[in-house]
This record gives sequence, structure tokens and C-alpha cells, in this order.
Amino acid sequence: MTDSRPAAPVRESPVERRILDAALRLFAEKGFDGTSVQGIVEAAAVTKGALYHYFDSKDDLLYEIYHSLIARQLADLDRVLAAGLPPREAVRAVLTGLIRSTAAHIDEAKVFAREMHRLDDARMHAVRADRRRYHVTFRGLVEQGQRDGAFAAATPAETVTIVALGMVNQMPSWYRADGRKTADRLADEVAAFVLAGLDNPAAGRGAGR
Repeated sequence: MTDSRPAAPVRESPVERRILDAALRLFAEKGFDGTSVQGIVEAAAVTKGALYHYFDSKDDLLYEIYHSLIARQLADLDRVLAAGLPPREAVRAVLTGLIRSTAAHIDEAKVFAREMHRLDDARMHAVRADRRRYHVTFRGLVEQGQRDGAFAAATPAETVTIVALGMVNQMPSWYRADGRKTADRLADEVAAFVLAGLDNPAAGRGAGR
């Protein structure tokens, strides 16, 4: 159903995280073009040599900001798959986890959404491969539920996937961490909406639960 190869490891050493956090703040405040390597070095309180020891360029930093988010989301996805949940529970778990993760890292998502066109071809290919893996895996969960009769098949699984994941991909443009609706409530509402659209009356409410 999916490419099960693990994503590349997330940068977790204290120095790497300090550099990435500084780059994230500056990209958010000044934009990618308005941020210099020297500015990141000063904000992170490291030497330029230390930065280049871990990262090749500003492009590398931008990609790693995204990668740290998608790698965790892919790991969450893999945990849901490994649990072998029924279709409704699996789709609910994937959607709620994805929304909460995006909300928790909304600054990273915002910076990447705004600056992703700066990436070179190789890094853009890696981004698209990660997103494709997530898309195909989620679509596979919907297709499995449709084959089992837990979900109605009136709407193609591809359309369900585009709508559900497309909403999450747009969160950087409208979600606010200090807004009136919590991430948990938003996640529950979106999952309930998607699952309501997938309901198969012929299967009964207990199917796939």
C-alpha cells in the first residue's frame, strides 16, 4: 500500500536544533532572501564553521525545517499503520494526528509554504516524494475501507484524499495557534466531517469501528 522506507533522520543534536531554530525565526521575520548566513550564525551563537559543518547552505536549512515536520508526520503515519486499526479508526487517527502535528509546528509550515520555491531541484524532488508517500498511503486506507464495505464508494478515494489533505496543507494560510478553536477541536471536527462523508449506510454504523 505504501513505500515503507524510513525518512532520513531528523536533525536532533543541540547545535543543529539551535541553528535550525535561529533560521526559522529569521526566515519568519525577514524572509529567506532577507536572511544572511551571518545573521543565522549570530542568532544561533555558533561559528560559521559550525553551521557549515552541519548544513551546506541556506537551502539546506530551509529543507531541514520542512523535513523535521514531515519526518515526524510520516513516523506518526507508520505507527497508525502498524497498529492495524479498522478503517474508520485508522483514518481518524491519521487525520487528527496530522492536524495536531501541523498546528504544533505551524511556524515551520508557514515558512516552508512561503519559501519552498527557493529549493533546488533535488530537494524539491525529495519534498514531493515525501508528500506523495503520505498521499498514497492515506488514499490506500480509504480504498481499503471502501473494499471492505466500511466506507461508501460513491466518492473516489483519490478525491477524498485531495480534499482531506488539501485542507491540512492550507493550514499555514489560516490557522492561528492563539485562535478561538484549539488544535484538538479542529482535528476532531475535520475527522468527523471526512468520516461522515465516507459513511456507508448499508454497512451500518458499527462497520469498521
